[in-house]
Amino acid sequence: CTPGCGVPPAWAARLGATGFLISKCCFPIFKAKAGKAKRVRTIFSSEQLARLEQEFARQQYLVGQERCLLASSLHLTEEQVKVWFQNRRIKWRKQSLEQQQAKLAKMGLATPQR
Repeated sequence: CTPGCGVPPAWAARLGATGFLISKCCFPIFKAKAGKAKRVRTIFSSEQLARLEQEFARQQYLVGQERCLLASSLHLTEEQVKVWFQNRRIKWRKQSLEQQQAKLAKMGLATPQR
């Protein structure tokens, strides 16, 4: 950006009207409306992942006090633990379906994939 950034030059309105792309970093008036901030992706440590996987192997659903205690012990929020378990169940179902299809294919009874 140039010095005086934030103040669009006179030609900016003309370019915007003709459909040319105008850099939003230089002209905040062209920025998108302020709304809900995008959620930052959680990066789990290897220790946290190991413990989450261990709990998932024990039981696929954690609720209430169990989720609260696990989140607290891992220094995560309950929401982070809840979402991790949701995503892990989806991954587990997908893996189970692929294993079943592989078994059927070995037996020559493969069904078409959806």
